[in-house]
Amino acid sequence: MAAPAEFEELGLDILGLGVQYPPYDLKPSSLEVLSKRFHPESPAMKKVLSINRYTGIDQRSSIGTPNHPLVNGPTPPTIAEIHQTFMSDGVPLAVSAARKALAEAAVEAGQVTHMVSTTCTDSANPGYDHFVAQELGLSSTTEKVLLHGVGCSGGLAALRTAANLCLGHAMRRKPARILVVALEISTTLARSELESIHATQDTRIGVALFSDCASALVLSNSIPFPSASLPPPPPIYSLLGWHHHTIPTTAADLGFDVDPAGWKVILSPQVPSLTQSTLSPTFSTLLSTLPASSLPPTYRVPADFDWAMHPGGATILTGAEKTLKISPEHMRASYDTYVNHGNSSSATILSVLDRLRRKDMDLLAPGGKVREYVVACAFGPGITVEMGMLKRGGVGSGGGAGRRGMETPPETESEGGGGSDAEGEEGSEEGDGARGVEASRREEEEAFISGALEGVELD
Repeated sequence: MAAPAEFEELGLDILGLGVQYPPYDLKPSSLEVLSKRFHPESPAMKKVLSINRYTGIDQRSSIGTPNHPLVNGPTPPTIAEIHQTFMSDGVPLAVSAARKALAEAAVEAGQVTHMVSTTCTDSANPGYDHFVAQELGLSSTTEKVLLHGVGCSGGLAALRTAANLCLGHAMRRKPARILVVALEISTTLARSELESIHATQDTRIGVALFSDCASALVLSNSIPFPSASLPPPPPIYSLLGWHHHTIPTTAADLGFDVDPAGWKVILSPQVPSLTQSTLSPTFSTLLSTLPASSLPPTYRVPADFDWAMHPGGATILTGAEKTLKISPEHMRASYDTYVNHGNSSSATILSVLDRLRRKDMDLLAPGGKVREYVVACAFGPGITVEMGMLKRGGVGSGGGAGRRGMETPPETESEGGGGSDAEGEEGSEEGDGARGVEASRREEEEAFISGALEGVELD
């Protein structure tokens, strides 16, 4: 007898999304400033700084500048000092992102039944989520879960965890309104990474990729609160299903190890090829878990969908294009986030999903057609793969009730990256030419980075 599809109608809706970037942007030259300030020129340092100029990132969002006291001591900051900055500068970002998500979802603090949080750039007991919950005024009975050790896949891992909690409450006929929060403060590790490059002469490129961000969403099941006087807002996305697995024997290829000076990035040159090799089979497995009725017949191959791919690096995105036979426009929000903010680890994927729903992103859809269904994907240490199927609210039949094509809000002083929206508003004719030039530039950068990484060995 054939096995039943894993997922039926789940009734899981994302009602609110919030993203908060810190106030500063680090240009590629910022890393060179720190390097020259504290280290002599060496073959490895020269190579890393060359790669830094060709990552495709225009600026990385950061809680500080190269003159921040934390990265200008006689030695790299200790893990205790990094933790203090995470709490003082990071937690307010998480509170801001969460407030945005709750406000959009029309969910009051007292209605939050669960809170699922993640970070890989801090570790303490109680975790940072305890203090975010306090600041938000969540109930003392709100059930909290803090995920650690999941790295860049943490945003989707937290969403998957929240989804299972939502379904558990649904089975008990209880409403669930789950706040998901991801917070990463990575740029405080720059001195530690530069010190390792100088001491070991390894080509460690993580220092050129990572940035700071907080993001949040509110996930709801279909059961209303008994006292609710108004219906919930229409969903931004509905979660239809997900798939998680670990690529065997890859634990040494991608990681983030604790160190007296913070954490050390582990990133082997095999990561792009490993992630490429698993994309197609993971996508096929995900589709096989969905009931046949959940997707129209026009959604069968990767190019039929929009993609929210975690922008781990330029080679991750270009590799996905080749493997899945999709265009940069399918991953337009991933590229936009990567170029304007960098890789903020677990917080990035929720930022990509938020960016994807904006009107200026709709203008860049392949063939001018915004896809009703979105595949979200991220990779984490292990190497673990998280992939989920989302349906946009308000696309296709019944589209009038949804919230597709929202205006991109003007970035405030506390969000940074002020140039990102202006680029997104360019006309489509001009944009086609610009995208052609950009695609050529990316091919050159990919070839340069791939060549530079040959034979690289990291801890």
